[in-house]
Amino acid sequence: MGRVTTHPDPAYAPGVRVRAMTLDDCAAVAEIRVRGWQTAYAGMIPQAYLDAMDIAADADRRRKHLTAEGAGVHLVAGSPDAPVTGWACYGPCRDEDTGPGAAELYALYVHPARTGTGTGRALLAEVTARALADGFGSITLWVLKDNARARRFYERAGFRPDGAEETFEAGGATVPEVRYVRGATRRPSGSPPVHGALAGPAATAAARPA
Repeated sequence: MGRVTTHPDPAYAPGVRVRAMTLDDCAAVAEIRVRGWQTAYAGMIPQAYLDAMDIAADADRRRKHLTAEGAGVHLVAGSPDAPVTGWACYGPCRDEDTGPGAAELYALYVHPARTGTGTGRALLAEVTARALADGFGSITLWVLKDNARARRFYERAGFRPDGAEETFEAGGATVPEVRYVRGATRRPSGSPPVHGALAGPAATAAARPA
C-alpha cells in the first residue's frame, strides 16, 4: 500500500488521502488529466485539440510513463467515495538553468468535479513534504501564462514567477507558459506545517502539460 498523505485529514480537505500511484490508477488518472485539460485550458488551447483528447490513449501513456526509468514520483489523492480524485507528479528539475538540487512539479490535476474540496492543496502539500525529504532545496513548475486561476493557486502556496518563459505548440497554436519557483526549506520549530501556507480555495491546477 502506498504511503498516505503526510498530513492526513487536514481541516481544508477532510477525508482526503494521498498515496503512491499504481498501474491500477492509470485509467482514472487519464480521465482526470483529460478532463482537467478540457476544463482548465478552455479558451487557452484550441477547442478542437481539447475535444480530440482521448482518455483511453492517455491511459496507455500513463502506464508507460509510470513504468519508465526516471519517471519521477507519481501520487494520487482519493476520498472515501472516490479512490482517485487528483494526481501529481514530480522529480528532478529538467531545466538546465536551475542548477542542482531543484525539484520540478511536472503535473498536478484535480478532477473538475472535485474543485474546491482541498484535493489540490493536499497533493501540493505532499509533494512539498516529499521533495524536502528527498533533499531538494527548491521546487519549480511551469504553468500556462493565461491560466490565472492556477497561478493564484500556486502563489497562495508560496510560489513566485522567476522570469523564465517558454512556449509549446498545441493544435497549431503557440501557447505561452511561465515558470514558478518556491524554496523547499525546512520550517522552523513551532511553525505551521507545510500545508498551512496553502490558503484560499482549491483549484483545478495544472502545471506544465505532462
